[in-house]
Amino acid sequence: MKSISDIRRQYAKDGLDEGDLTPEPFALFERWLQNAIDAELADPTAMTVATVDQFGQPSQRIVLLKDVSPDGFVFYTNTESKKAQDLKQNSKISLHFPWHPLERQVKVSGVATPLSVAQVTRYFLSRPKPSQLAAWASAQSRPISSRQLLMTKFAEVKQKFADKTVPLPSFWGGYNIVPHKIEFWQGGEDRLHDRFVYTKDDQGQWQTERLMP
Repeated sequence: MKSISDIRRQYAKDGLDEGDLTPEPFALFERWLQNAIDAELADPTAMTVATVDQFGQPSQRIVLLKDVSPDGFVFYTNTESKKAQDLKQNSKISLHFPWHPLERQVKVSGVATPLSVAQVTRYFLSRPKPSQLAAWASAQSRPISSRQLLMTKFAEVKQKFADKTVPLPSFWGGYNIVPHKIEFWQGGEDRLHDRFVYTKDDQGQWQTERLMP
């Protein structure tokens, strides 16, 4: 196997300078997200979600972004999952969008706020029925002895709601991530990457600065 220390490439697809920045970060984020969608990247809305448990141990997993606006970044999950349990102890959270083919990444630092039941219900009812059933069948993050047992649980739920609207589980919800810092990273030649960070000041205004790569 080739030594992994020798695996590298040049980043030369694009640049990022002050003239590309927007007054607030969401407009730039939405532009980059649309670029990722237009480029037909696999899972352009996928993001790494990092939380910290009560013992200070960080944990990461990939989820899908389901909405973004100046109010924040939204995702949904089982409220008994590992990430949800972490957020009960510590609402601070980090998101990371890895758009590798575009040589771009975005890092978001903020606080997770639970969504209202009304907002969660609207989204849950918009999901394909198999996804709704999977939410009922899976006690997310809990151990299970076999995949067959999981499929058995799924079949039972499928039969139970065969001719019914699937209701919102009491253990299913979502979060809005209100950011206080958002960093945009664009790969550059010879590892001279372009990095700009937006930081919200005490007056709620966004300030920007360039970071060294």
